[in-house]
This record gives sequence, structure tokens and C-alpha cells, in this order.
Amino acid sequence: MIRLAAVLAVIAGPVTGQTNCGPHADVAQRLAAGYGEHRQAIGLASDNTVMEVYASLETGTWTIVVTRDGVACLVAAGRGYVPTPAVPPGEPL
Repeated sequence: MIRLAAVLAVIAGPVTGQTNCGPHADVAQRLAAGYGEHRQAIGLASDNTVMEVYASLETGTWTIVVTRDGVACLVAAGRGYVPTPAVPPGEPL
């Protein structure tokens, strides 16, 4: 949780009035520059919200970012990220 607070402090900005949100490009750049994290996965929710997982393959840190209308918000962060192959439909997890 300390790491999430640190990431939130780095990305703090006046765009949304929330300390954990900012322009998507700024959030992605700061995760790359500050933590070596790059997008590893992406998904689209039914309300057109984009969910992304950023992670560092070197350190194992990760951050989940949710973006709507160009404003990206951090929702979770941690460590121990391990990339895994996608499981084809119908295959056991």
C-alpha cells in the first residue's frame, strides 16, 4: 500500500481534482519513467472504460490503471507480477 501511495503522489494533478488521476499519456509516462512499468494487458468494460495492467518485467512491480474519457486513474499497485500466457477458451485455468 505504501507503493500505491507513492505512485499516487507522483501522478497527482489538477485534472480531475483527485490525487490518483491524470491525463492518460502523463500517467503512462510517469509509470515508465518512475517504475519501469509498461502496459502488459488491456481490456474494455461495457461502459467503454479501459482497464490496463502496467508492470515491470525486471522488478515485478505492477499498477492497474482505469481510463475513461482520457483521464486515467490508478486503482491498485503491488509487486510479484509474473507474465502468463493467455488460456484459450474452453481450456482449464
